[in-house]
Amino acid sequence: MTSDNTVESPAAAADQGLDRRVLTVAGVVVLGAIMSILDMTIVGVAQNTFQSQWGATPATVAWTMTGYTLALAAVIPVTGWAADRFGTKRLYMASTAMFVLGSVLCATSGSITELIIYRVIQGLGGGMLMPLGMMILTRAAGPERIGRVMAVLGIPMLLGPIGGPILGGWLIESFSWHWIFLINLPIGIIAIVYAFIVLDKDETSESQSFDIVGFLLLSPGLALFLFGISSIPEAQQEHGTMFTPRVLITAVLGAVLIVGFVFWALRAKLALLDLRLFKNRNMTVAMITFTCFAIAFFGSMLLYSQYFIGVRGETTLMAGLLVAPQGLGAMFTMPVAGALTDKMGPGKFVMTGLVLITAGLVPFTLLGADTSYWIICGALFVQGLGMGMTMMPTMSAAIRTLEPHSISRGSTLTNIVQQIAASIGTAVFSVIFTNQLKNAGPKLPVPHSPEPVAIGAQAFGANSSPATRAAGMQAPDTFHQLLDQGLPFTAHAFGHTYIVGAILVAVCLIPAFFLPRTHDADTGAAERAVMVH
Repeated sequence: MTSDNTVESPAAAADQGLDRRVLTVAGVVVLGAIMSILDMTIVGVAQNTFQSQWGATPATVAWTMTGYTLALAAVIPVTGWAADRFGTKRLYMASTAMFVLGSVLCATSGSITELIIYRVIQGLGGGMLMPLGMMILTRAAGPERIGRVMAVLGIPMLLGPIGGPILGGWLIESFSWHWIFLINLPIGIIAIVYAFIVLDKDETSESQSFDIVGFLLLSPGLALFLFGISSIPEAQQEHGTMFTPRVLITAVLGAVLIVGFVFWALRAKLALLDLRLFKNRNMTVAMITFTCFAIAFFGSMLLYSQYFIGVRGETTLMAGLLVAPQGLGAMFTMPVAGALTDKMGPGKFVMTGLVLITAGLVPFTLLGADTSYWIICGALFVQGLGMGMTMMPTMSAAIRTLEPHSISRGSTLTNIVQQIAASIGTAVFSVIFTNQLKNAGPKLPVPHSPEPVAIGAQAFGANSSPATRAAGMQAPDTFHQLLDQGLPFTAHAFGHTYIVGAILVAVCLIPAFFLPRTHDADTGAAERAVMVH
């Protein structure tokens, strides 16, 4: 604020960096985001360990990931209302405490059932951390510095899928599976104390009522829809089709509830989610762009480690390290793109980033069983450069033109879109890859197997049929001979799947073309929100 009691102009604010106060608040937010996002991926490397620990089936153990994701999805919709009602500081500390409690309980699990239940508790706490972090940082920095703010938040969002397997593999190999959960205890305690000291006192709104109808429609709807979508890969593998009752009934019922919520929200005065925010052109364009990007991004991330482990024979830890160049590339461009987005608008950076990602995916469409790691890591680095210019500038374009009182609801909305897009991307790429793998290579007879199998499918042992794996144990020499022959076909299955990813990222250029490409176009709504005191 200036000496004559007028608010500093948005243009002047855009030229400022993040001051010490905002960076201090960012430290709190990043701690919480790192815990929440890492735990979405870190448990993936422990699936075999859990199977051995309790003699559980892969389908049962998978619920340690599914339960967490569904809890996340169910609690995100209430974040906007809860933040307005109870205050962001109190809610952030309570969510972190619940997440830490769930983590400690997970480490004490004596059965797979207990672990699944405790993972749900973890998810209920972790689901609010990311949208709350966006609200806290956006309010602290103001709309004119939201690009820089999103660059800070983007670090855990991009590094989580990469760092999770690396950290999880190291903790399990060096200590025990308990430490993938116990590591959250000291981080969580620091985050809670840090938040208590640093965050401003809450200003709550007592008058707003809770949209119980919207909650009963949206939260179960999201959970059921995402469960149905996430069940597609397993259904495809076990039954050869995605159209199973488990998938169809849950996904369709969830979709019906979500559609019901849309009709309700457009008529209700104070809906759980303010869908009228989509009347904002920038918000709508940004969300369409981000949805297409997230489907391609999270779907592609699923396959990188599978290629390194299934085709190249690397360990989980090494597979995570090989993907690290992607995160390094993002760290180069993300701070620069965040700062320049505040001054120039997101359009130019997002389109440039999408071109870089597409270029980085091209080498993956030509994958072989012996493709040079220099080429692969170089392509991942180029992808990372593009991702640093794409993900967070797109999200900042969605939020920065909202009115101040709408930021909490806008943050919640973007996080729901991210969860849905990530689940769809994982399912779509899993199905495409499974079908490519099934048809990879010529059909050859396998000893003691009732029917021939494709060499490519046999090469990918983790996804092969029980008959194929049994044949491998009964005739190991023949099996490994066929395994070596099938690796090129398996690699080609990965390559063909990445063609879809490259096309999908390129398609993102269409909605990205309509993002603001000048500072004035991007901040018109923000300027209207500035008031002179």
